[in-house]
Amino acid sequence: MRTFCFLLLAGWLLPAQAVIEVYDFDSPEKEADYQLLIDELRCLVCQNQNLKDSDAELAQDLRRETYEMLQEGKSRQEVIDFMVARYGDFVLYRPQFKSSTYLLWLGPFLLLLIVLVLFVRRLRAASSGPAEVDETTLAQARDLLEQRDDKQ
Repeated sequence: MRTFCFLLLAGWLLPAQAVIEVYDFDSPEKEADYQLLIDELRCLVCQNQNLKDSDAELAQDLRRETYEMLQEGKSRQEVIDFMVARYGDFVLYRPQFKSSTYLLWLGPFLLLLIVLVLFVRRLRAASSGPAEVDETTLAQARDLLEQRDDKQ
């Protein structure tokens, strides 16, 4: 009976921990900006989720902060600038193209270029036929074969 009561109590208390945030906006434009921002900003705790999908406390705080800034009349870009100044470029899913993010943007293309160059070089080496062997290497190979034949 005790176990049943505990499970029943736990079943009632667990849903109480889920929080649904409801914000009232002055205009549909602010609500649209809010939705775009929480889709574009990354949760710093989860790292692989945006603010919209994250249940982390920090994500809740950042959603609230975003809402408050928009209600104060700040633009989307001002909110993004604030978040980047406070948390760095990592808070953005699509970081800006600047000197500190060149490698992030250009790295995959450079890696692809290197792989293609190595692939082409390997194909050329394979299509050029067998490598030429000098006489001393050929003589050493013959000696090894003769020694093997003599042992058998």
